Amino acid sequence: MARILGPLVIPVLALSQTTRHGDPFRWPMLVVAVVVVLTLARVGLYMQRGRTLVDPDGITVRRALTERTRTWSAIYDIRAEPVPNAGGSGRRWLAYLYDTEGRRLLLPHIDDWQLDNPPAEVAGLLAVGAPYRGRAWERRPEVEALIRQRAAHRRAWLWAAYGALIVFGCMTVLSIGLLFTSDGSPVVLLTTLVPLGSFVLFAALFHAGWKYLVPRETRES
Repeated sequence: MARILGPLVIPVLALSQTTRHGDPFRWPMLVVAVVVVLTLARVGLYMQRGRTLVDPDGITVRRALTERTRTWSAIYDIRAEPVPNAGGSGRRWLAYLYDTEGRRLLLPHIDDWQLDNPPAEVAGLLAVGAPYRGRAWERRPEVEALIRQRAAHRRAWLWAAYGALIVFGCMTVLSIGLLFTSDGSPVVLLTTLVPLGSFVLFAALFHAGWKYLVPRETRES
């Protein structure tokens, strides 16, 4: 952990020392820098620790800081899903484990960066797990409905975050404009509290209308 965080913390410390104490953008800049550092640290830890472990008891998903295990009896399905709008050098296939409550877990490294044919690997996992599961891999309407609902709520959180980022950008521009056109600018209010408030508002609205956010690929035919 220290090996990953050490080099990343240096720029944040440098920014905190070089930014003038009277600079109204000092704290927003530091917040952004800390978020970037934590994101990069999480990615580094994930690449080091991320594993998909399969044994007769079930599947264990090890991520950057957490580890979750699903027994074969609690696993509803394992799916290789194409990444929407994938382009360039991005991954085109990701594998997910779905439990009987409709929750999904990303299976680390079962993707086209690591494997030549992720759908074939997932088919192999299903074949391996069937005897331990004790029954065939069949689709159940009630679980499919839960999967669609959870997918819509994930999209609601994502869209709320996008909306808050747009508000943050607009408030940053407004703050800069006020600095040049007035005696001062409530930078913390505009660049921190307003975006946070907009995130809460967007999240509430999108979650209330989650039925309209069900991804096309998961909708009932």
